[in-house]
Amino acid sequence: MSRRRKPQSESAAAPWLTTFADLMNLLLCFFVLLFSMSTVDSTKYEKLVKSMSSSFVVQESNRQVAKGDRVISSGIRQMASLEEYTGKGDTEGTNSGDGNEVVQVDDEGNFESELQQKNKDATLGIYDYISKNIEDQGIGDDVTLQIDSNYRYVLITLDGQILFDPGKAELKQESYKLLDKLADILKNFDQGEIIEIEGHTDNVPIVRSVYKTNELLSSARAINAATYLIEDKGFNPANLKWTGRGEYDPVAPNTTSEGRAKNRRIEIKVHNNINQ
Repeated sequence: MSRRRKPQSESAAAPWLTTFADLMNLLLCFFVLLFSMSTVDSTKYEKLVKSMSSSFVVQESNRQVAKGDRVISSGIRQMASLEEYTGKGDTEGTNSGDGNEVVQVDDEGNFESELQQKNKDATLGIYDYISKNIEDQGIGDDVTLQIDSNYRYVLITLDGQILFDPGKAELKQESYKLLDKLADILKNFDQGEIIEIEGHTDNVPIVRSVYKTNELLSSARAINAATYLIEDKGFNPANLKWTGRGEYDPVAPNTTSEGRAKNRRIEIKVHNNINQ
């Protein structure tokens, strides 16, 4: 007797499950692809940074000094990956690729020291020249010569009593001999240096004068001294400055007659041309 075949049983899984599994696989592949695209290649990134570094120089505000065709930095790294240019702290940099030299300075004080030394050398040169010629002209007893503590200028002080009568701003006739010799010396600095003339008085109020205040009197005296240098000695007005300080910049106490006499003065500042 023949055996009856058992009917084939249907699959336990529903037909839709196969389709769902395929969809999950596709979604997994899609997100893996997205993840792989979002991963940064560190090697390529470094190459990109170096390429950008060679094309751009980021300047730090108030810490950069332009000098001719060079840019001098205060020591702050210009960009994130500039070791190849800075040499890990070397003071000298390399060419930036655009024809301008980039000089790296470790400390801002180094540049300031160099600038102060240049100021000192220039001002000492001015002082030596004026001092020698004052002695040669025989006017050493009538003028006082000093150097600014920051070496920005040489200060020449003239006694106001030699130049002006009390309460007046017109130059005295006997003062022209002194001014002629001094102007001949200062003429050497009428090319690039700035010459500044300041008028000063004591604190005694003005009673009988066309000038109502010490400020007006000191300003008029400075203007008249500058006018003499321009009109009589041919100085360039662009290189001259003049101002009146009145009683507000004394060099001695105004409590004595000797102190007040010292405060009545004309000061001539011969600036070096380093900071111009």
